[in-house]
Amino acid sequence: MLEAIHTKKGLQLCLGLLIGIVFGFLLQKGGVTRYDVIIGQLLLQDFTVVKIMLSAVVTGMIGVHLLKSLKMARLHLKSGSLGQNVIGGLIFGIGFGLLGYCPGTVAGAAGQGALDAIFGGIVGMLIGAGIFAAIFPKLQKRILKTGYFGELSLPQLLKVNAWLVIMIVCAAIVALLFIMEKSGL
Repeated sequence: MLEAIHTKKGLQLCLGLLIGIVFGFLLQKGGVTRYDVIIGQLLLQDFTVVKIMLSAVVTGMIGVHLLKSLKMARLHLKSGSLGQNVIGGLIFGIGFGLLGYCPGTVAGAAGQGALDAIFGGIVGMLIGAGIFAAIFPKLQKRILKTGYFGELSLPQLLKVNAWLVIMIVCAAIVALLFIMEKSGL
């Protein structure tokens, strides 16, 4: 079923647009496109963002691996390294700390007309992407290949069935969400 979609680029674009609109709508309805909610998360006062993200992780893990188990989708792991994760984390963290939005929430906030998201976020992401592209060759030679681990998933690293990892991680996330809710976070 999904193979047919893979061969039709126009359908992929339409599905991507539709899913993006639904994603933005859900972010907005969840309140995570509001600056005060995101700042509340950064100040450890409002855990709405964490709750939504953890719920999405559980849903995504189960959904993707269910599709894989039913042979309706294939995973295409991206190779990685510790250097890539450190640089990516620094770029993400600096942008998030300066503006108070992550890429998904900045797009949602821009979609609802927040000027700080449009001019600070969208323009900032474009400038940041340009700077990264300019320094990429130097980063690739020196930092990005440090700690290369290839196309490795957590179940492969642990040498266990993927569903075991999924069930343990999902149980831990659900328990954490339950504890957060009971404690009023």
